Amino acid sequence: MDVGTVEILANEEEQTVRRRGLSSGTSSGSGGGQNPGGGGNDSGGDLPDPSERQLDDQFVPSKSRILTGSLIVVVTMTFGGLLAAYVVIATNNSAEWKPFSLPIQVWLSTALIILSSIVYHLGTIAVQRNDQPAARKWFIATTVLGAAFISSQILVWLELRSRGLYVQGNPYAGFFYILTAVHAVHVIGGIIALGSILLRNMTPTDKLLEIEKRRTLARVVGWYWHFMGVLWLVLFVMLGFWR
Repeated sequence: MDVGTVEILANEEEQTVRRRGLSSGTSSGSGGGQNPGGGGNDSGGDLPDPSERQLDDQFVPSKSRILTGSLIVVVTMTFGGLLAAYVVIATNNSAEWKPFSLPIQVWLSTALIILSSIVYHLGTIAVQRNDQPAARKWFIATTVLGAAFISSQILVWLELRSRGLYVQGNPYAGFFYILTAVHAVHVIGGIIALGSILLRNMTPTDKLLEIEKRRTLARVVGWYWHFMGVLWLVLFVMLGFWR
């Protein structure tokens, strides 16, 4: 009777240790000392190892950081090549190079993307604090501002068309269309990434793993979104003041 009582207490203690997230090696060690027959060790080996699950969960954020960093490098190289070609042609003093004053919509685009970066940062802070309702509101506002930025770019292109400025015949106009269009495509990619954040933050959760995934996703998408904002400022300076 006493032996049976000890075995029951040992099993309850082992389950408590596992719920606290301790490694299975500690649990197995305590079970082996109180049950020399080894039955506790065999049953413990069939259960999933919490430490292995934690390692797997921590590997996912690492991959997302690597992928986002690689994407930023690729985008940097793409625009680096385009801007290098822009500088070379701009400094050749070609007769076909005819700069024009930037439409007012370009200034509107600049204000929108700066504001969107600030709002996104506030959303990231809310995610880190696990303030899920506030994070959802900030990310919705960021998505709206991103869509407004794309709309302002369309207005810019329509304004240039109304002025009779096209890609052909004016290299400056050609670079303007190409640079702003390629940037807009990448911003649309950022808006799609924002949609994934919104989907995750639509429903509240108290699961620690899900909360950590949301924090990681907000962080890595933030790298990309802020990078798009900085890149636009570079384009704005080059197109507006280096011509």
